[in-house]
Amino acid sequence: MSTTVEDQAPSQVRSFSIAFGVERLGFVALRHPAIVGSATVMLILLAVLGVRRLGVDDSISQLFRSDTTEFHEYETVSKRFPSSEYDVLVVVSGPILQRESIEALRNLATDLQLVDGVRGIVSLFSARTAPLDGALPGPLFPDTLPEGPAYAQLVQTVETNEIIKDKLLSANGQLTLMVLALEPDRVESRQLARLIQELNGLVGTDLSSTTLKTELTGVPVMQLEIRNAIEHDRLVYNAAGLLVGCLIAIAFFRRLSFMLMAAGPPLASILLALGAFGWLGLQLNIFLNMMTPLIMVISFSDSMQLTFDVRARLIAGASTRSAIRDALLVVGPACVLTHATAALSFIALQVSESDLIRSFGQAGLLATAISLLAVLALIPVLGLMLLRRTDGFVEAARDADRGVGILQRLCARIAGQMVHHAAAYTALSVVLVSLLALCYAQLQPRYRLADQVPSHEQAVAASDKLDQELTGANPINVMIAFPQGEDLYAPRTLALIDTVHRILSQQSGVGNVWSLETLRDWLARNVHRSDVGTLKAYVAALPAFLVQQFIARDDQAVLVAGRVRDVDASRLLPIVRDLDHALDAVRTAYPGYTITVTSLSAIAARNSAQMIDKLSRGITVEVVLVAAFLGLVFRSARILLASLMPAVFPVFATGTLLWMLGDGLQFASVVALTVSLGLGLSATVHFLNRMTLDLAASHRPEPAVERATILMGPPLILTTMVLSCALATTILSNLPMLRLFGWLSALAMLCALGADLFILRPTITLLYSFGLKGGSSLADRKSTSAGL
Repeated sequence: MSTTVEDQAPSQVRSFSIAFGVERLGFVALRHPAIVGSATVMLILLAVLGVRRLGVDDSISQLFRSDTTEFHEYETVSKRFPSSEYDVLVVVSGPILQRESIEALRNLATDLQLVDGVRGIVSLFSARTAPLDGALPGPLFPDTLPEGPAYAQLVQTVETNEIIKDKLLSANGQLTLMVLALEPDRVESRQLARLIQELNGLVGTDLSSTTLKTELTGVPVMQLEIRNAIEHDRLVYNAAGLLVGCLIAIAFFRRLSFMLMAAGPPLASILLALGAFGWLGLQLNIFLNMMTPLIMVISFSDSMQLTFDVRARLIAGASTRSAIRDALLVVGPACVLTHATAALSFIALQVSESDLIRSFGQAGLLATAISLLAVLALIPVLGLMLLRRTDGFVEAARDADRGVGILQRLCARIAGQMVHHAAAYTALSVVLVSLLALCYAQLQPRYRLADQVPSHEQAVAASDKLDQELTGANPINVMIAFPQGEDLYAPRTLALIDTVHRILSQQSGVGNVWSLETLRDWLARNVHRSDVGTLKAYVAALPAFLVQQFIARDDQAVLVAGRVRDVDASRLLPIVRDLDHALDAVRTAYPGYTITVTSLSAIAARNSAQMIDKLSRGITVEVVLVAAFLGLVFRSARILLASLMPAVFPVFATGTLLWMLGDGLQFASVVALTVSLGLGLSATVHFLNRMTLDLAASHRPEPAVERATILMGPPLILTTMVLSCALATTILSNLPMLRLFGWLSALAMLCALGADLFILRPTITLLYSFGLKGGSSLADRKSTSAGL
């Protein structure tokens, strides 16, 4: 079966445009191809300059950046006590307490301290012995290490030291932690990569003679790994996605000119959108890095539809110019609507409290507009430029058009089954979608900090070791801000710090607690003095970087810092709530003092579930909006109803798979489902556009559905395969969130195609059968002619 001119021509011209005439923008390019082509080249050159301006936002806290009280509190703590944002954790595992290991580790600690950009270091060698005769305490490890029984006694002393035990040294003596405080300007600049490389080099050199294994983690290391992954992904999987699309297109079309015609608008859209991002000052991040494959998906879908339609008209004998013009008239409105539904998906992301997700939605909206203009402008320009000589092609294509014929026969068989058993398949669809909805409702929000960081790099591995051997790598802090005029060393203030320190230390799931009280307790145990004068003297003797981790520069706030494991936010939330509840009594007893529990872990625990749940509920709102939008533009309540199940099926199906895998709803998955809802409706829109044109002439749904399926089915199947392959290339990413986004979006696209063929066809046939089959009234026919 092959297409004819009559097949491709509109069965009846609508009295209205479902795209409000936007598709006619393509006529400008058809009339003035040289001007539009030259303008596009100039814009692409400007876009290339814009791409060079693109930066990378590698902040770990970017996902939770919002105008909320919790985040503002976190920012306040980060400004007053910036240490945790600039700390590199050196995790060393192996026979730590062997004499050779201690010697090598001490040399390493000394060398690390001397690196330009390191403010200070806390390690085993920071521990001190009890002072003798009022002198300052000496190092726990003497300059010359003892041997024999004396060394064994030193090891025992180290293992029981209250400063080291379970804080810097694991209970089994097989892991130790060094904390490097970096200069903030180094972390926030492009010099971070060189600094981390230098630290790694020193570690490898100083410990090369031992069996110790070392990994680096901490916020700066994670930021660098995220930055490297984003830059790597931008080059690798974008090129892979475009290559896959081009190979499938040229294999199907069997002609380079059609491949260029189909692939040109997506490539231009990517360059123009990324250039616009650069000129607008947007920075690539873990979400915005997903935009490139999405742009290709949005643009390639419609450029393929238009190219396929132009090709079919050329085979049927039309001239190049008339083929392009008719394609714009018939397929163009559906292209506009598919971009509109994609835009609604990005608009739906504006309900999020996360600045990152909202900016992703805004960037997607801009990219969608750019993609639409690129498709409408470049298809006519490329068609007129590449398809000048079509006589030889037409004859060859008629003889070799086997791929289209196979797909058309498959679509004809599917359509025949769907329309002749419409009631049965619709009932099965209702049952299936209902069951999937029940499974989807079981999904619970999930979030871990490790989800943002490349999973195959050293930061995650080091953090896992800290989770297992110590009490975790992620900070959880309590900031105590004093009333105006209150002294840091006032008895009431010191008593408050002691109380908060004790509560945090006793909180289940929290460990490695440090504060000014740690020093007071050490002085009481080892110096047997707890007066304020002694405390001030020892604070003055400590390195400034260490003091600033717990005491604000203005002495008007202190920090009680602990560590928690990197577990799912749902497991961390009870810890944060219990801690907050325990501190309520302290807040009542100390009016005027502000006691705040905060850290990135605390924000994630409090907000992630709420943010994910809100986005998930937004999908439901989006389904209703998209269905209402389609019903409005087609002026049909039947289309509104018919589009509901195909719209929600990909969401419920992929969500059910997540539930079966036990993954839950993560930020990447809920954003993928939200965006895929709009993208997946491309097949639905193109089918409905063609079906309503045919229905206006036949007044019977069965032949209209079958004919539209045969004509639109092959390009819909082909584009879905291309788009799924393009999205699936993101599995090459080093970022777990991007890998999840990619395969979930690809699966959702395939599910959308299945819903379009096996749910939409019988449903729309059944709905249009009422009042049309067996004759219709004059009013029905008039409404049908209007595009019902």
